[in-house]
Amino acid sequence: MNGPVVVGVDGSESSLTAVEAAAREAALRGVGLRLVHAFGWPSVHVPPRVPPWTPASAGVRELIDGTLGEAERRAHTAAPHVEIAREVVVGEPVMVLELETRTASLAVVGSRGLSRFGSLLLGSTAAHLAAHARCPVLVVRGRPDPTGPVLLAVDGSPQAEPAVEFAFAQASLHGTGLVALHAWNTRTERAYEAPGDPPLVTYDEDRLRDEEERVLAEALGGLREKYPDVEVRRRLVRGRIRHTLIEASAEAGTVVVGARGLGGFTGLVLGSVSQAVLHHAHCPVAVVRAAGQ
Repeated sequence: MNGPVVVGVDGSESSLTAVEAAAREAALRGVGLRLVHAFGWPSVHVPPRVPPWTPASAGVRELIDGTLGEAERRAHTAAPHVEIAREVVVGEPVMVLELETRTASLAVVGSRGLSRFGSLLLGSTAAHLAAHARCPVLVVRGRPDPTGPVLLAVDGSPQAEPAVEFAFAQASLHGTGLVALHAWNTRTERAYEAPGDPPLVTYDEDRLRDEEERVLAEALGGLREKYPDVEVRRRLVRGRIRHTLIEASAEAGTVVVGARGLGGFTGLVLGSVSQAVLHHAHCPVAVVRAAGQ
């Protein structure tokens, strides 16, 4: 998709850092940057005959202009040649930004925000977009100016294929390497239906390792040929995926995960692995949903 990079702006330092990251992403993709500021109607009761509260009233317009003006200044500093558009929308930020993702190539938000209008609190806007956006979502968190390879969480599920493609493209755009990480354990959690079915099944360790190596190799498929400029390092790790990913993120520039996957490690269901990474990674996190999810 050649749509703009969309970034949520609320005036917090977290969102301004996201603006800078979004501007750099737009420059690398050769697309425009769209600054979106959203706020809801006040919850207090408005007396009869009182004009409705609008962005132009009670000094709100000046506040918004100041917020967007600072965001635009940060964006120009980060990427001087990117075309920038502003949008002010009355509505809940989560819904406004979700609608924006329908025509965007990438949505960017900060991991924390203000507690008033335009709030970008993780667990609300960031988590909602990660689960429901129509385009990849980059949540900017962790170290300032993170450097390092793209860290891809591989689970081998068909639903995760767009995340793999995004990770290769991201590494190519940024001129970095790609670490494809797949975690496994001798006691692998599997889906089960009946109460009497055991949720854990023990496997032969050597056979399981061979199988997981195959999963990792097949997940990368022909993308190594499609992106010959990307140096790929495969990591097969015996351990728990949440801990392994968070620990590995300390040396990464971006972590890429799918929104959903198979059960267990391989369960990149938002609310488990993806949620853990969104809350605890040491660098920005990109969540990529498959079409129809």
